Amino acid sequence: MSSDTLLKTAPPHEALPLRIVPRRRPGQWSAAVVVLVLLGLAVNSVVRNEAFQWDVVGDYFTSASVLRGLWLTLWLTALVMVLGFALGALLAAGRLSANPVLRSVSWGYVWLFRSMPILVQLLFWFNIGALYPRILGVRTVDLLGPVTVAIVGLTLHEAAYAAEVVRGGILSVDRGQIEAAEALGLGRWRRWWRIVLPQAMRAIVPPAGNMLIGTLKGTSIVSVIAVQDLLYSVQLVYHRTYQVMPLLMVATLWYVIVTSVLGIGQHYVEKHYARGSERSR
Repeated sequence: MSSDTLLKTAPPHEALPLRIVPRRRPGQWSAAVVVLVLLGLAVNSVVRNEAFQWDVVGDYFTSASVLRGLWLTLWLTALVMVLGFALGALLAAGRLSANPVLRSVSWGYVWLFRSMPILVQLLFWFNIGALYPRILGVRTVDLLGPVTVAIVGLTLHEAAYAAEVVRGGILSVDRGQIEAAEALGLGRWRRWWRIVLPQAMRAIVPPAGNMLIGTLKGTSIVSVIAVQDLLYSVQLVYHRTYQVMPLLMVATLWYVIVTSVLGIGQHYVEKHYARGSERSR
C-alpha cells in the first residue's frame, strides 16, 4: 500500500502535529555575547579602579552638605515644573486662541525663549541690575538673589517648551469628541475637564515626564551663579579636598537614583492615563 493511501486512511487523531522550529539567529546571539562581555569589562574597570576612591564616595554620599544640595535641587525642580507648566498652559491657550494678538504674543514668547540657551538666560537675569538698577523702588541686587534668578530663568525657559507640549496634547484630541460633548449640552469648562483634558493627558504625560527629568539634570547649570544645588555642593567639597572624581561620582549617583525614581513614576502615570486605549491592553 502506498504512503498516500496510508495518509488518507489514517484517523485524524493519529496525525502527527507539526513542530514549529524557530529560525536560528546566530548573528544576534553573537552580538549579544560581545555586548555582555564589553559591559562586564566596563563595570569591572569602574568597580576595581582605585582612582574612583569608592571609600571617599561612601563617606560623602550622605554628608550634610550633599543632602542640602540634593534637597535644593529637588524643590527647585518641582517649583520650576509647576510654574513652568502653569505659564505654559496659558501660552498654549493663547496659541489656540482665535484672537490674533494672543496668538502672536504667545508664538513670539515660545520662539524667543526656545531660541536662547538656558545659560545665556540665567546670566542675563543674574546681571539684569545693569539695565534696571531698581525695580519698584527696591535695588535689583537685593530683589533678585541667585536662587530667585534661578527660579525665574528656569521657569521662563521651561514655559516655552511646556506650551508646545500642552498645545500638542490638546490638538491630539479628536474634534469629534468635542462636537459630541457640545451636542450633549456640556458647558465649556465641563468639556475641557471631562472630555478634552483626560484624553490630552495621554499625549502630554510622556514629553512632560522627559521634561521633568531634563529639568532635574538642567538645574545643575545654576551652579554658575553660585546657587548651592547638588553639583555646586560637591564642587565646594572637591575645591577644598582636591578629590574631584569621587565627588563627581557622588553627584552622578544621586542624579541616577532620582531620575530612575522619576522614570518609574512616569511609567505608572502613563499607564493610568492610557486606560481604555489600545496600548494599555
